[in-house]
Amino acid sequence: MVTQQTENSTVKKYLPLILATAIFMQMLDSTILNTSLPSIAKDLNESPLNMQNAIISYVLTLALFMPVSGFLADKFGTRRIFIFSLVVFSIGSLFCALSQNLTHLIISRVIQGIGGSLMTPVGKLALMKTYPKNELLKAMNYAIVPALIGPVLGPLVGGYMVDYFSWHWIFLINIPIGLLGIILGLKYMPNYKSIAVEFDLKGFLIFASASLLLSVSLEMFGNSALTTPVLLIFVLGFLMIFYYYRHASKTINPIFPLNLFQVRTFRVGILGNLATRLGISAIPLLLPLMIQIAYKESAVVSGWVVAPMALTAMFGKSSVIKILNRFGYRRTLMTNTFIIGILICCLGIPGIHASIFWFVPIIAVLGFFNSIQFTSMNTISIADLRNTHTSSGNSLIAVNQQLAIGFGIAFGLIVLKLYESNTFLTPENQNLAFRYTFFTVGILTVFSGFVFRRLHSKDGDNMKSEE
Repeated sequence: MVTQQTENSTVKKYLPLILATAIFMQMLDSTILNTSLPSIAKDLNESPLNMQNAIISYVLTLALFMPVSGFLADKFGTRRIFIFSLVVFSIGSLFCALSQNLTHLIISRVIQGIGGSLMTPVGKLALMKTYPKNELLKAMNYAIVPALIGPVLGPLVGGYMVDYFSWHWIFLINIPIGLLGIILGLKYMPNYKSIAVEFDLKGFLIFASASLLLSVSLEMFGNSALTTPVLLIFVLGFLMIFYYYRHASKTINPIFPLNLFQVRTFRVGILGNLATRLGISAIPLLLPLMIQIAYKESAVVSGWVVAPMALTAMFGKSSVIKILNRFGYRRTLMTNTFIIGILICCLGIPGIHASIFWFVPIIAVLGFFNSIQFTSMNTISIADLRNTHTSSGNSLIAVNQQLAIGFGIAFGLIVLKLYESNTFLTPENQNLAFRYTFFTVGILTVFSGFVFRRLHSKDGDNMKSEE
């Protein structure tokens, strides 16, 4: 009995670190290409504009294959699927570094995406099944920090590696991290299984089609002048969501059961994640773009301006449990979302002649409140899920987050281009377009906070833990 308790204690000690390893690799890889694309394009004899496909292929693969993660984990076990995902991701990273042309790179990014689509949801699922709910917030809190650090370090690390080494190293860096995750996973990852049910292949294909159509339409809307075909693709994506609703209502074991949405905290968490990330996800892209385009600074400088967001996220992590225990989820999420929206608006205040270091304190404070926001939204979403819904609910949360990040980036770029189309493209007017974009995104983020009014004051009390 003592041995079993000791083993469980050891698993609890290392499991957040294992999940953090997976999240860090996935988030780092989602953003590290941003400052490296011109160098890769030059080496592969491609136009930098065509290189966007290397980013899109990875993000879409994540969104398409995340729905299957819960089923595979239930059938084969969390440890097996997690180790498999790390191996696939590491192999994909090696293939990316060895790519000789854009086609090779895109195929390698798809392989990476398959691994990435499994490792984070499965690692999070193992965490949810290991910890009782009153300990889960603290464990999730430690594991979620890389999700904040990755998008900030990505452009910075990518810029330095391209400048001082070569672009190949932005992929090779994943291999030692992946090996560390594999070693820790083999030793400490529990192998949870659930009763195997028949896989809902039709539902998976319908939902994957909806995710693909919506993602592609938003990406095209930000980069295409053909408005009508893009709107048709967008509408078709929503029709596929309705088709999935009809399918799930008639299927015994759909990949995402509709009664998940009867759980109010899950429903509010999913909607709140999608709404608030529309603004939050755009900032790590828009701010470096403005510093490089309007202020004519280098990619490395823009990376350093955004970097404080990662440091203050640490302080947010250490404070979130105390804040939630004192104010509860409803008050915390509403107030926190309002603060984030106001801070995003503040990014639009400095003019073209202001110092770029004016942004540092704003982005630093924003990192603190982002940390609170992500931890709170993630944990309230799973607060009241039954054990039978843990796998499917966790997978849907992961898909929703990935789509929300993609939608947020596309939304930010769309708003920016709408303002740019109404101004003369001088440096000062470019700065004005960015400023108006920050105001617009910030105001919409403030309004998104009202989503959390649907929470009750006592919601999430079962997630509260010792400080």
